Amino acid sequence: MTTVLSVGTTHPWNIAGVGLDLLIGAELGVRVLSVRTAVSAQDASGIAAVETLSAEIVRAQFESVDTREIAAVRVGALTSGGSVAQVAQALRRLYDVPVVVDPVIGATRGGRFADDATVLALRREIASLPNVILTPNLPEASTLLGGRTIDRDGLAEAARDLQRLGCRAVLLKGGHLDENPVDALATIDEVEILSGSRIEGDVRGTGCILAMALACALAQGDPLRDAVQFARAFVRRKIAGGREFGGLTVAY
Repeated sequence: MTTVLSVGTTHPWNIAGVGLDLLIGAELGVRVLSVRTAVSAQDASGIAAVETLSAEIVRAQFESVDTREIAAVRVGALTSGGSVAQVAQALRRLYDVPVVVDPVIGATRGGRFADDATVLALRREIASLPNVILTPNLPEASTLLGGRTIDRDGLAEAARDLQRLGCRAVLLKGGHLDENPVDALATIDEVEILSGSRIEGDVRGTGCILAMALACALAQGDPLRDAVQFARAFVRRKIAGGREFGGLTVAY
């Protein structure tokens, strides 16, 4: 069975983070291994507390994984510069494996995972790796680019600037734009604008869903553009099928 390694933070409800990755992997026929870098307490109000795991336990988790089995990696929220350093070190050893990085900085309902130093470390140590596909939303992209305002006309330029950090590709998600959303896929060769109609709904965890679906498709051998189109269609289905749970609309 194809294997994806999920790296990141927990959510008690498993509507985001490594717990959600397990559910998505099961749906898509992929075995999911996990390395947890932090434990969070979250509910419908946002983040209540985050406990970052030590560098030693993060390193030990990576060392316990048989890297020969890993066909792709999905990285979510990282909560300290030390965690970024440990993850970056592991990813360098997986230089021939596609790595989908969703640079989660905060929760939609409030609270922050990554402080400014962690964001800077993420930009320098992970967004620069040549096997990384970066999948920021507009606020995350703005933070990674030093607070730049990104509108519809500047989407392609922002995606290209992020790709020039050194990563393989950037899928800049434009769901925060008014009217119909537009995404930008930037590679070393080109920037492609991907449009679609807006589906009404406010589903939690859509960034995690898209990133994990993309990692699963890449792990199963899809070319990058095909994998992106699959992931975008997958997350659209989940938005359309969102259900109420605990005061939120969730995909699972």
